[in-house]
Amino acid sequence: MTLRLYNSMGRTKEDFVPREAGKVSMYICGPTVYNHIHIGNARTFLSFDLIRRYLEHRGFDVAFVQNITDVDDKIIRAAAEAGVTAAEVASTYSDAFLKAMADLGVEKPTAQPRATETIGPMIEMVERLIERGHAYVVDGDVYFAVRSFTGYGKLSGRDIDDLESGARVGVDERKNDPLDFALWKSAKPGEPHWTSPWGEGRPGWHLECSVMSEMELGVPFDIHGGGSDLIFPHHENEVAQSEAATGKPFARYWLHGGMLNINAEKMSKSLGNFTLLKDVLEAYPAPVLRLLMLQTHYRSPLDFSTERLEEASTAYERFANMVRMITWLRDRPAPGIGAGVADREALQTVVTEVRARFAADMDDDFNSAGALGALFELARAANGFLSANETVLSAPDLDVLGDAAATVIELLGVLGVDLPAGETGPSLPVGVIAIAAEVAGYSGDDTSAAMDALLEARAAARADKDWARADAVRDGLAALGVRVEDTAAGPRVIVSEN
Repeated sequence: MTLRLYNSMGRTKEDFVPREAGKVSMYICGPTVYNHIHIGNARTFLSFDLIRRYLEHRGFDVAFVQNITDVDDKIIRAAAEAGVTAAEVASTYSDAFLKAMADLGVEKPTAQPRATETIGPMIEMVERLIERGHAYVVDGDVYFAVRSFTGYGKLSGRDIDDLESGARVGVDERKNDPLDFALWKSAKPGEPHWTSPWGEGRPGWHLECSVMSEMELGVPFDIHGGGSDLIFPHHENEVAQSEAATGKPFARYWLHGGMLNINAEKMSKSLGNFTLLKDVLEAYPAPVLRLLMLQTHYRSPLDFSTERLEEASTAYERFANMVRMITWLRDRPAPGIGAGVADREALQTVVTEVRARFAADMDDDFNSAGALGALFELARAANGFLSANETVLSAPDLDVLGDAAATVIELLGVLGVDLPAGETGPSLPVGVIAIAAEVAGYSGDDTSAAMDALLEARAAARADKDWARADAVRDGLAALGVRVEDTAAGPRVIVSEN
């Protein structure tokens, strides 16, 4: 199958052909480290982690570069408000960002340059632009002359004559044109600054990504990504300054992620619905948050809410419990007569079809929503097979079920959603320990060992016709959402997903 992706440059879906067979070069705009990142930022970084993971799953050797903006107007303002240096703010929130990405399960970039570490190469690019007539100096500031680049507007699809200054395009009467943007800013008292041919100053925000991507990957590299809010002016300005400086195309494919809404409203500080990633991860495990986000295509707007997090948590437990139950059954004898051959073959067909559907959906512009839909279908089919045949399961049945479980584990792993490792039974509530202490005399603190003690006590009570004791086990577990069913393979423990 051919991998196709939506290229924002041209606004169409295209076959993906890397510049070098078997290798992919990617650059993703990273954070400006003046505060903890919010879940909108996290969604963008998770989306490109997904894309990277799938490309690696497809067998590509991926060079994945992401910058850290550690000098910027926002950092300077945050430092002034806190009464500390800009370097201290940048260091604190760089560390916080790296931890948050690790907590979310985002793989480390192969290179992660910082703005303050690449001042020299940025100065060199500005010099190139001045020499080529695309930039000019005014009182120690250097501006890019937008109208000197005939392709300006080709990424965002905007007509240069219709554009107005705004966003990060500063209004300054000294500029030749209101649309011209800063490449180098002269130093103000108390701000971080470096020596340049135009005096003490610091780089403009747009410049660093052009420099770092060329430095790490060369041009044109394969994929440039970021949130859709960066298309204009940030990415438009990157295209202009890079192509003006090098005379070469900048990036071959442009990918942009959709924005995030909270409770059906755009996330905004003014609306009071601004949610930090670290706060969400304190309440929900990373795989649940990833599962929620990946159920929406990366280019589409994502509605985020506590209700959707709870739904994702339930879905995650459904996957986890299916895998745990199959693992638990496969560790026990299977003396049953076996399910019907047709039923077994039908489940195996679902496994095969789901693998094909997963690949087809992910090859179609990384459609994680469709890929997850296929895995949900496989989980339903496996659970249905278990329910219909639990008293007659044979070794061939368990082999097919094992294939289903392995498929779910593998393909969720491709999406970065890891299931609990090393567990051979359902996830048990800690209340099981107290019941085991009361009914079975258990004195440990392990839920699995406590359940084993309860099952032994229940079996002994049933053998002795001590129904009161057997009922005490049953009723105590039921109050915790746990039930025990007797099967040909032995007692089966089922934990409620709700």
